Amino acid sequence: MRRNDIQSLIAGRWTAGTGATVDVCDKHTGEVLAHVSTVSPTQVDAAVDAAAEAFRSTRLDLAERHRLLSRVADLLLAERDDLTRTIVAESGVPWKDSHNEVGRAAETFRLSAEEARRLVGEMVPIQGAAGQSRRMAYTLRTPRGVVGGISSFNSPLNMVAHKVAPALAAGNAVVFKPPLSTPLSATRLFELMLEAGVPAGLISLIHGDGAEVGSRLVEHPGVDFFTFTGSTPVGKDIQRKRGMRPVALELGSIAATLVCADGDLDRAATRCAQSGFRRQGQACTSTQRLFVERSVLESFTGRFLAAVAALVVGDPRDPATDVGPMISERDATRAQAWVREAVEQGARLLAGGERRGAVLEPTVLTDVRTDMKVMCEEIFAPVLSIVPFDDLDAAIGQVNATPFGLAAGLFTQDITRALTAAERLHVGVVHLNEASSSRVDLMPFGGVKDSGVGVEGPRYAMREMTEERLVTITL
Repeated sequence: MRRNDIQSLIAGRWTAGTGATVDVCDKHTGEVLAHVSTVSPTQVDAAVDAAAEAFRSTRLDLAERHRLLSRVADLLLAERDDLTRTIVAESGVPWKDSHNEVGRAAETFRLSAEEARRLVGEMVPIQGAAGQSRRMAYTLRTPRGVVGGISSFNSPLNMVAHKVAPALAAGNAVVFKPPLSTPLSATRLFELMLEAGVPAGLISLIHGDGAEVGSRLVEHPGVDFFTFTGSTPVGKDIQRKRGMRPVALELGSIAATLVCADGDLDRAATRCAQSGFRRQGQACTSTQRLFVERSVLESFTGRFLAAVAALVVGDPRDPATDVGPMISERDATRAQAWVREAVEQGARLLAGGERRGAVLEPTVLTDVRTDMKVMCEEIFAPVLSIVPFDDLDAAIGQVNATPFGLAAGLFTQDITRALTAAERLHVGVVHLNEASSSRVDLMPFGGVKDSGVGVEGPRYAMREMTEERLVTITL
């Protein structure tokens, strides 16, 4: 990639920030890819004020929203390879996952475009109430105004799409801040939205750190709705600062998958290896705890370790690579330290544990305890612990015992076991005969407890990003 200077989009113009300049580095080679000009708090204010004015003055009808967002989807696919190279370089996500992410981002825009044409309320049968026979009622979905957003580094394009596309489809203006570690694909997306014809005033992109720029955006009184993906402590701080103003928060997790004795062990082994280690385990739904029924523990573990050994680790630009570098060497060092601490406390290392710079080998532990960091804190790394169980209800209790509740997977061919577990697992998403990280972009996606509030997925996010208004008519 060529080196360039990254600016912010404020009030319809690309603008240099007046804050510090930050280097964006290739996560595998360390090469400087670009220089990001960060904004000042005053520029955050200007971006929000401009978005609010654009919202008041520029209203797109549903058909026009559909046309513009569909055009963005086409443009994303037209430069799929270039965007893939950008994601690989700035995030370290291997080529095949990055290439898939561009396709998913296009799909997210296309889904949002379709939902824009279906954004309607519903009839309310108040005429059935006593004394109301001469009245009618219906609801409207109206945009909230300015949607502010912040995303995480682990999905630098599609995560942005999941916040921006539904906001525009619902008729809002947007002010968005991507991570400083992965700002390039988000910047290119905003360029493509302008090329597609999205009114410049409706989309603002600001670059900066979370402590100053992010906090200013969160607290700004002109931001009517806020959507955030990131850590639970930051999410709680955002909710506290926002008060009564609505938010959607997709936060941390210690995701679990359960493998029962009657499950398809070959499929479970492959899917769990992918769930635990693809994207370097840096997804909130990556399987971190793998519960296996004891009667098949030995048989399954052999299959699973074979699937892990088959993963290709190394250069993310190699199309064969499954596991590349983590977002930084510091994060890889931290994760390795957790693994070593667990081993010192009695855990047994079945695979991995070695590190080369930011690349941590897929690591499998067993003989773990619930009080070890690898079991009770989100590691956000390619580290997975195998835990045997004898009783499914007890295993579900262990899954539910953490403060988190985002997603879980369960492998079984017993329909009663499957549906009972789906009711008892205290998480936002349950995947039967899939691992915890399975996600389709059109589905509702969100967590419970400390894993967040609100739901993503274009149709469902658009309901979050609109207000419901009741209208009654007396004949």
